[in-house]
Amino acid sequence: MGIAALGLVSTAALAEQNMSGMVTQIDRLKGTITIQQMPSGTVGTSGGVVQEFKVGNGGMLEPIHAGDKVKFSTTESSGRPTIDKIEKQ
Repeated sequence: MGIAALGLVSTAALAEQNMSGMVTQIDRLKGTITIQQMPSGTVGTSGGVVQEFKVGNGGMLEPIHAGDKVKFSTTESSGRPTIDKIEKQ
């Protein structure tokens, strides 16, 4: 039983992803946010993947505006990446 519980914790930790990017759009009615992710690695690279995320708790979007740089973490919910934590940088 202890091994099974450890396996579940490890899987949950692997499923969560920590990222950073710039907010390009917020739709408070739909509870979504679009973020251009910052590329990792090579200095001087421009652009990054632009992706729309569902937000688990709409109240998290209150202090966030388009153009803000943010750090956020996502998990998979109903087959879609969902932000469970977000903060301005």
